[in-house]
Amino acid sequence: MTLVLDSGALIALERNDRAMWRRLKAAQLAGSVPVCHGGVLGQAWRGRGPRQALLAKALAGIDVRALDERLGRLAGELLARSGTQDVVDAALVLLAEDGDDIVTSDPDDLELLAALAGRHVELLRA
Repeated sequence: MTLVLDSGALIALERNDRAMWRRLKAAQLAGSVPVCHGGVLGQAWRGRGPRQALLAKALAGIDVRALDERLGRLAGELLARSGTQDVVDAALVLLAEDGDDIVTSDPDDLELLAALAGRHVELLRA
């Protein structure tokens, strides 16, 4: 099982949310590297130096994947099927595999995308 993080999860880490830090540490202790993609990071990162020190620390243990051409095309196809427009959310769902946990501040937005992508995941509120 992989922990897939949306921007709400990254922001929770930045705000030193203890429950989110416990999730991150538990995944790492279980030998799993949490993942997100560069678009998700772009939604959370503001380059505020010391104000984002906790997020920078967390990112050292997170696999930030590329939102490349392949993932972008697949996300666009998923958006066409869903009738929605958020490419960052669609690409995030596509990073997940069956049995993964997606930590999000918008579980309602991801539920339809996960179903249409055929991903059997647990949506956890950040």
